[in-house]
Amino acid sequence: MTTKNILGRALLAASVAGIFASAAAQAQSPAPSGGVTPAIAGVVAAGTSIELIKEGFTGTEGPVALPDGSLIFTETNANRITRIAPDGSTSTFVEGSNGANGLGFTANGDLYAVQVLKPRVGIIFPPPRAKVLADNFEGKPFGRPNDLVVDSRGNVYFTDSGLNPPAPGQPAPPAQALAPAKPAVYRISAKGELQRLLADIERPNGIQLSPDEKVLYVANTLGEHLLAYDIAPDGTLGPRRNFAKLDGWQKTDTGTFSSGADGLAVDEAGRVYAVSNKGLEIFSSQGEALGTIALPKKPQNLAFAGEGKKTLYVVGRGAAYRLPVLTAGYAGRAK
Repeated sequence: MTTKNILGRALLAASVAGIFASAAAQAQSPAPSGGVTPAIAGVVAAGTSIELIKEGFTGTEGPVALPDGSLIFTETNANRITRIAPDGSTSTFVEGSNGANGLGFTANGDLYAVQVLKPRVGIIFPPPRAKVLADNFEGKPFGRPNDLVVDSRGNVYFTDSGLNPPAPGQPAPPAQALAPAKPAVYRISAKGELQRLLADIERPNGIQLSPDEKVLYVANTLGEHLLAYDIAPDGTLGPRRNFAKLDGWQKTDTGTFSSGADGLAVDEAGRVYAVSNKGLEIFSSQGEALGTIALPKKPQNLAFAGEGKKTLYVVGRGAAYRLPVLTAGYAGRAK
């Protein structure tokens, strides 16, 4: 059976489940609103409603579009991947995801994921093609692979943000037998070769490519700026530059400063969308701040999906939201 047929059957089963869920939902009151947007030229009109799809998810990360207009995202803490159908109903897409976090598709339908239970990067769907692509760098295990983006040629760019620090008042985790690799940004070529591109970012998190795939964007959770790097033809990166200043840069409860920068997305016009402590910040392709959309809960990641990629989905802190946009997400990649 081909990968296309396997993916098609999985989507068909999920769609059938979504039909029944939708019928039940019609008898209930509409989902509560997640607020409204300000006017942001080319992005949203003033007063656009933000729909709260559902709350109560256990970990909300890694959204990516499916070909049928639906979207999948990871419930990292629940060890599964969940699908949101176009009608807003939800169903399980993958059970037992090894703590999948960021997701991305190749052109042939392989679903790539960075995974945190056993830290690794690899294909997790369809099952016959599942495999590990990388689980260490130079013999040191990854700390916490966080996000990835797959370019149009099958190269995978991903971040390892390092082990999560213990919460205030919680003991430090037990020492590992082998210290993990330092936080970094990596590239796995379409041939499967692992290369460390960057190792000077305090906490690399969200990662994205410009529509023409000539620029790599990296969100540094502990930094004030969204970072950008020109990509050379051989995949290496040019000098680091501060692409955009994040309004989310603020003092945290622990007394340190953080932007809270996390997931990233791009639209057809090359605008860059970044989630932060302030909500959803939007920048022009030149890094100019265009506006911020506040959400009831701090967002963690986002993606364009739906018909023509004209719907923006945002997930975070156990909740999922969506809103219509004026400019579609970039259609040349799933993410």
